Amino acid sequence: MPARALMVLAAMTGVVPEVAAGEADPAESAPTPDIVVVGERAALLRLPGSAAVISDEDMRRARIFNVNEALRTVPGLFPRDEEGLGLRPNIGIRGLNPVRSTKVLLLEDGIPLAFAPYGDNASYYHPPVERFSRIEVLKGAAQVRFGPQTIGGVVNYITPAAPAEWMARGTVTGGNRGNVSGDAMIGGPALGGRLLLHGTVRESDGFRANHRLRFSDLYLKGEWDLGETQTLTLRASRFAERSQVSYSGLTRAEFAADPRGNPFPNDRFDTERLSASLAHGITLGAAARLKTTAYYHYFDRDWWRQSSNSGQRPNDASDPACGGMANLLTACGNEGRLRRYHTAGVETRLTLDHDALGLGQGDSEVGVRYHRELQRRLQWNGDTPTARTPGTGVNGGVREDNVRKVEAFAAFAQSTVDLGAVTLQPGVRAELVRYDRRSNPIDVLAGGRPTGAKTGVTSGRAFVEAIVPGLGAVWRITDDVQLFAGVHRGFAPPRVEDIITAGGGSVDLEAEKSWNYEAGARFSRRGISGELTLFAMDFENQIIAASVAGGVGTTLTSAGRTQHRGAELALKLSSRDAGWTADTDIFARGQLTWVERARFSSTRIASVPCFDGASPGTAVETGRGTVACGVATDVRGNRLPYSPEWLGSLAVGVTHGPVTVQVEAQGQSRLFADDINLVPVTPDGQRGVVPGWVLFNAAVNWVLPGERVTLFATVKNIGNRLTIVDRARGILPGTPRLFQGGAQFAF
Repeated sequence: MPARALMVLAAMTGVVPEVAAGEADPAESAPTPDIVVVGERAALLRLPGSAAVISDEDMRRARIFNVNEALRTVPGLFPRDEEGLGLRPNIGIRGLNPVRSTKVLLLEDGIPLAFAPYGDNASYYHPPVERFSRIEVLKGAAQVRFGPQTIGGVVNYITPAAPAEWMARGTVTGGNRGNVSGDAMIGGPALGGRLLLHGTVRESDGFRANHRLRFSDLYLKGEWDLGETQTLTLRASRFAERSQVSYSGLTRAEFAADPRGNPFPNDRFDTERLSASLAHGITLGAAARLKTTAYYHYFDRDWWRQSSNSGQRPNDASDPACGGMANLLTACGNEGRLRRYHTAGVETRLTLDHDALGLGQGDSEVGVRYHRELQRRLQWNGDTPTARTPGTGVNGGVREDNVRKVEAFAAFAQSTVDLGAVTLQPGVRAELVRYDRRSNPIDVLAGGRPTGAKTGVTSGRAFVEAIVPGLGAVWRITDDVQLFAGVHRGFAPPRVEDIITAGGGSVDLEAEKSWNYEAGARFSRRGISGELTLFAMDFENQIIAASVAGGVGTTLTSAGRTQHRGAELALKLSSRDAGWTADTDIFARGQLTWVERARFSSTRIASVPCFDGASPGTAVETGRGTVACGVATDVRGNRLPYSPEWLGSLAVGVTHGPVTVQVEAQGQSRLFADDINLVPVTPDGQRGVVPGWVLFNAAVNWVLPGERVTLFATVKNIGNRLTIVDRARGILPGTPRLFQGGAQFAF
């Protein structure tokens, strides 16, 4: 291990740092062992940085269809749809590319949610949003408490506490496009503590033809008080998806003929995720609390598909038995991208109260983590469209077989120092990551042969270390108005394949690093609250796809220096809380994000494509004028791919007696799908401008007498507007008009 990182990790265990806003007061005898990122909405006023909380009430009023719809209500967030149910979320923050949420740290009750947050931080799984009681989003300097990603922000999903008294709740929902779901929760005192059991099943035809999404989720939470000073929390879950869903989008011609079409009916996506964690909390006198969490995740993913992007179509050039789309359902083979992940770790956090220690006002938190990941990656090429085993044809057999390991040590320290009207929050995080990769002899990607001939095992090892500092401050002008500012180091470790080649060599692709700045103001008084934030991110080496239109699995490369600048605004209003109305509540919430700048700021050479019969030298329209096709050009100053300039949402509603009605608008401005910023669409559909859009949703909730039954109905995309959400693998359409109705029962 590099000596500098070891010295920092050792030294930090003696630093006195900071407690998270919203955690239990030190005077409490038995603290919850949950790790809180933000806390309840009232805790936002204490944070020295931008943050947001999506409450259970917000989600119930809108009867959100998937997690993307909920996250669009948070300024700065750009969640992009894909298959329809939000099972593979694509979340971008402040102009960062949303693909597979690789620039975002996803947590559940403070525990890493991704199956490989260090070695492959891509989201191919997401639990049902019905499982959560609120969603926290943190974008400021305080995110150095978490990791490894500290670039875009932290999204923490909070599960409800196990109830002290027996309760039960069930929800059934049905709608068009084959949407049907059932959700149930039951909990109460049991086994000497409190238990909560939650289950969800859901099916949908998604947004395209030849799709059928199916998943089930079972979640168990148990809480025990071990005397007056200790608590124990057990979490366990199983998620399984068995879906007919394709990876490739549509070509330009296919989209024009049938925008919701899908020529690959035999593609399948199967997953299973098992997860367990055990968290222990103890109060150590009046001044200290210790929280320790151990976690383990198992994730198995098989995606059998005939095309990885709209240009492959499928294996036409390399599979002589295929011969084109005419033989798609008979002679054309497929590819099985098979992945298996084991992830485990243990983390300890010590919180100290400065006042109890005689150090003045404030809190501190210090933590250490040990984390391991094991990936087994296979690619089996089948000879037929429905094959689920390696074939024997020219392009059949095992094409990839390798094992990837990650071992990570992390430590952090963060303090809150109260200086009266001003509070400072310094913090620092250290990360030390070791990568190992081994390719088996038959791995074609490592130089082997599909026949399985012995060519020798290849292996490689690499290290990444980082020191991630941060400093935030908040100035309480009054109890209702605060100014805040912060700066922190952004860090994201590379994937295993981005730092070690299949042959065991070094790619020399460093960790992604940036300096992130923000300053803003927030207020909250009598039913009216808001937050305005200015932000800037300066990247030394933002990592993007080497071929921006090459699909999610393409090789990554450094884009060099990039810049992000913009502003965020969030507002919330309740006439009842403001004292304007008594029996009726007129409410509104809105957010507006302006990413004024998200651009390449250093030299980057890219080739301008010629298409539709154009000769080299023909002028092609881009977002910054025209360029000649067939030549190389410097894209410095061009906008980064998948970074819309404007994002916004606005909801207005009224609650009168038992009825709540809400109307909502969500939208975004246009974006570019490639580094050239092409405006016309290429024939494969993978390059060209993505038009902006605004969609309108409506929801009605009616609580029946007795308040045990709630009926609801929703319409998403009322105008049935056709939108495009992605071009990376070909054109993917957005949400169609969806009608939903159902009932919720409480006991």
